[in-house]
Amino acid sequence: MLCALGASMCFGTATVLQAIATRAAGPGTEPSGATSGDAASGDAASGDAASGVDAALFLRAVREWRYLAGLALDGVGFLLQIAALRSLPIYAVGAALAASLAVTAVVAAWLLGVRLSGIEWGAVAVVCAGLAMLGLASGEEGDRAGSTALKYAMAATAFAVLLIGALAGRLPGRARALALGLGAGFGFGVVEVSVRLIDSLALSALVTDPATYALLLGGGAAFLLLTSALQRGSVTTATAGMVVGETIGPAVVGVVWLGDRTREGLEWLAVLGFAVAVAGALALARFGEAPADDGAKAGRGTA
Repeated sequence: MLCALGASMCFGTATVLQAIATRAAGPGTEPSGATSGDAASGDAASGDAASGVDAALFLRAVREWRYLAGLALDGVGFLLQIAALRSLPIYAVGAALAASLAVTAVVAAWLLGVRLSGIEWGAVAVVCAGLAMLGLASGEEGDRAGSTALKYAMAATAFAVLLIGALAGRLPGRARALALGLGAGFGFGVVEVSVRLIDSLALSALVTDPATYALLLGGGAAFLLLTSALQRGSVTTATAGMVVGETIGPAVVGVVWLGDRTREGLEWLAVLGFAVAVAGALALARFGEAPADDGAKAGRGTA
């Protein structure tokens, strides 16, 4: 659980840094005369409305030191996530990762002077309470080995994430943001499940395991969709979609197919803790957006 919480802290801090960098990275992402609030609301100009996943955005963003720092934190968080997934049920790790939005909110308030309302501070407390309940109720990871069919299903889901990104550009603003967010969440969910499906960490076994390729493809696709979501459309909507996509599906897979369980007699506490933590995270969904707005202003000032 400490590894899961450490991963949440890394991912939450990285979000602040990457949101600033992606907003400052690309020319032409906002129409002339538009404010960052216009872009965040999902009502961008028609040229931007036709945009889906901007693969070139990543190449522009990596020139920003804040984006590189965020990537480094993502790397550390990913290692901690793997450690957590090898010993905890997926539902517990997924809820802890969704709680990274609480970390993002606190870091944004600290580094960027973003004001949190009393309700939002309450949401941070709710997330912490939900995670505490999950920590008390969670049992060990399931003892069922994932089937080969489930591994290929994860690979197919990873391909579907890429398809979602390609189709998102055909949708109007808010629907596009939701599609990008859900797609990113599904991709991160593929990563969570695939980590559990990998039977051996030996190199010879990894290169022949379909779960390895599902993990790489799902993680890469999710990262690409999330990078685009941070830079265009309604990031609040996208972030909420991501939280839903990366928590509910993987939790169901862990319980139904991998045998994840709770401590005896504490099923109700685990369900309540999961629901409370995810609900608190959804209440903080705008904190994929608030740091980005400040970052956009900083980027324009520097230019």
